[in-house]
Amino acid sequence: MKGKFLHQNQKGFTLIELLSVMIIMGVMSSVAVKKVDFITDTAGAQALELAVKELNIRESLTWTNIKLSYDGWADDSTVFAAMDTDIGPQYNWGPKPDISGGRLHFKSLQITLSRTASTNMSAGKWQ
Repeated sequence: MKGKFLHQNQKGFTLIELLSVMIIMGVMSSVAVKKVDFITDTAGAQALELAVKELNIRESLTWTNIKLSYDGWADDSTVFAAMDTDIGPQYNWGPKPDISGGRLHFKSLQITLSRTASTNMSAGKWQ
């Protein structure tokens, strides 16, 4: 009966080998979680940076349309009133933006923006 369970060619992993693999996998997963968290933060910062670029493009287009219209240049408040500041559903303004700027939120990140006024010679700029 003893010989029935003992084989000449037993193959398998020892307990030490299994534990060492589990420890290595645990270390690798903790490093991966930190990297994913870092990537998420940098993606949010990039999204806010792109939103500022989008606002500047919209400002320039609105300013150009007003300059090319039959009425011509009016003033900075006309440019701001004509500009669409709604960037998308994931972006929220703290208080609604005004002619001097505002606070833009993307998920848990936020940025305070200031806006330079449009003049007869150049469009305003969000920074």
